[in-house]
Amino acid sequence: MTDHPITPPPELVQQWWESTIPGIETSVKDQLCTQAAQWGADQELEACCEWLRWQNLVTHCALIPSLRAARRPKPPSLKEQARDALGRFSTNAHTHASQMTEDFDLLRRALEQLDD
Repeated sequence: MTDHPITPPPELVQQWWESTIPGIETSVKDQLCTQAAQWGADQELEACCEWLRWQNLVTHCALIPSLRAARRPKPPSLKEQARDALGRFSTNAHTHASQMTEDFDLLRRALEQLDD
């Protein structure tokens, strides 16, 4: 590891290593790379927000929530995913049986969330 400011601390790398699936080398590498990329992106976002705060202009500080929302969008809810799946069924958008199976599973999970 280097002392570059965006290099993750050794403790964090160790935490990532311990959270990976043991015995599956490719999976471990994929997980570590994904976590490292996410950590780096989070560091960059925080640096950008800090820079906006440092500018100390009301208009700049007001941009911080919008910047966070744009750079870290929330994943679609199960309800939104189910709505999209229904749209694919209604337009015959499935090109493979596996896609249809995944959408059926998604709709089943969404229905299970509903109260009886």
